[in-house]
Amino acid sequence: MTKVKICGIQEKGHAIAAVEAGADLIGMVFAKSRRQVTPEQAKQIVEAVRQTSDTVKTVGVFVNTLAYEVNRIARDCNLDMVQLSGDESWEYCEDIQKTIIKAIHMKNQTDKEMTVSIVAGTDVLTDNLYIVLLDTHIEGQYGGTGKTFDWELARSISARYPIFVAGGLDPNNVQEAIKTMKPLGVDVSSGVETDGVKDVAKIRKFISEAKK
Repeated sequence: MTKVKICGIQEKGHAIAAVEAGADLIGMVFAKSRRQVTPEQAKQIVEAVRQTSDTVKTVGVFVNTLAYEVNRIARDCNLDMVQLSGDESWEYCEDIQKTIIKAIHMKNQTDKEMTVSIVAGTDVLTDNLYIVLLDTHIEGQYGGTGKTFDWELARSISARYPIFVAGGLDPNNVQEAIKTMKPLGVDVSSGVETDGVKDVAKIRKFISEAKK
């Protein structure tokens, strides 16, 4: 069954609602963003998730942050995973001490270029567990764009590698996205918001549609 990551969580109540609805991963943004959380907020959310489920993973999202700072925050907040959504190199990823979700922003790459990039990560991170996340490229933004990319390209990649996909997903198109791309998981943030705030009804509907 397709994994679901609800990202950009800032409130304990939204995290608990997502977990109870069947989310597999809860993401919190530490990068500069309207969804940014402090380490103190993140600790409370992580604790709430752990009290609700012993299987749901917590993920911290970082953008071009020094590796030692990522590791410190991940350790202090007791995160399960780290998502790198900036311009971090695969070599940088070697210094991260948690399981990694590495975002690749889709521009106009060919299938060959995408494969080369993912294989490069496999070669470098031989001792690290990591997941590739394909997301939409918007100049100056590193996530939460609400825009889709070429799903057919993602489909060719997911046939060979376990990937997560993000970018413009919402309760109305997530089933089509899964049927087209056949990813390991889907990642949503703005698609489950109303006026920039997480909407519990949309979170529940998104997860329900993704799990069908």
